[in-house]
Amino acid sequence: MFASCRSRFLEETKCSPPTEDDSWKIAATINRSPPTDAETWAFTRFPMERIRRASHAGSWYTDNPKELAEELDGWLMAAGLPKSSDVRGVIAPHAGYSYSGRAAAYAFGNIDPTNISRVFLLGPSHHYYTPKCALSTATVYKTPIGDLPIDLEVIEELKATGKFELMNLRVDEAEHSMEMHLPYLAKVFEGHPVKVVPILVGAVTAENEAMYGKLLAKYIDDPQNFFSVSSDFCHWGSRFNYMHYDKKYGAIHKSIEALDKMGMDIIETGDADAFKEYLSEYDNTICGRHPISVFLHMLRNNSTRIKIKFLRYEQSSQCKTTRDSSVSYASAAAKVNA
Repeated sequence: MFASCRSRFLEETKCSPPTEDDSWKIAATINRSPPTDAETWAFTRFPMERIRRASHAGSWYTDNPKELAEELDGWLMAAGLPKSSDVRGVIAPHAGYSYSGRAAAYAFGNIDPTNISRVFLLGPSHHYYTPKCALSTATVYKTPIGDLPIDLEVIEELKATGKFELMNLRVDEAEHSMEMHLPYLAKVFEGHPVKVVPILVGAVTAENEAMYGKLLAKYIDDPQNFFSVSSDFCHWGSRFNYMHYDKKYGAIHKSIEALDKMGMDIIETGDADAFKEYLSEYDNTICGRHPISVFLHMLRNNSTRIKIKFLRYEQSSQCKTTRDSSVSYASAAAKVNA
């Protein structure tokens, strides 16, 4: 059962593979225990600056600020999307930029940064197992094109509910799902002060997806808040242990697209239960299934009518034989539905 984004996605996942320099961080985070009482106490009592480095810069995307800014500007310009203050959230991929950077522009290009002061990040956990959601213990997230401070007040507010655990910097830096959204956010919010609230979504049960959705729903009603939900879609091929193929669609890549778009259509309805049924029936390897489900439960429980619409779909390659493999990328905007 594909209950969480763990070790089966550790190997490449069509994101640029980790470098040797990253290997110690990954090894250190697999099945690592939560922060100790001493670490938690120190974070709570002494909130000194704790920097989360851009640990995947230089491998999954360029660490050259000029090149990165130009690359992002180019993709955003090519997407050509109008910015809208009604857009309250996005679903965007998290692969290496050479694979998914262009597709991600169709999510982030919708954002009007004018009135947004806080971005909640919901990302799946690829290396660290937890049955809960975990909050960052960092005070700032660095990117090559600008730093994003953590909203410590909201982190404390969420921690006080008793429903979240804390992730230490090693866990935080090993995970790429939220980091891959950060350069786009730094670029889109350039010149606009904004803070981030990173939430690592673990292998949570359906019951807890609903619980976290209810808990976070109040934040999306505030137009100063924004949600960036991180997910890739189908990981197809023997190396992912997933090879669903419906021959009626012809080529394998067409079958993958049909499977993904079935899920995307369900997500657009906002029906978290139908999405869960779809995942149960097809077991599609959507690695951000838990963050997406939490987001759907948020939209079910908030007072503002918000509609999700997918704007872009791509595949890393077109599978034609069972020896091939691919990862799918989809970008969506969640917009106030007047």
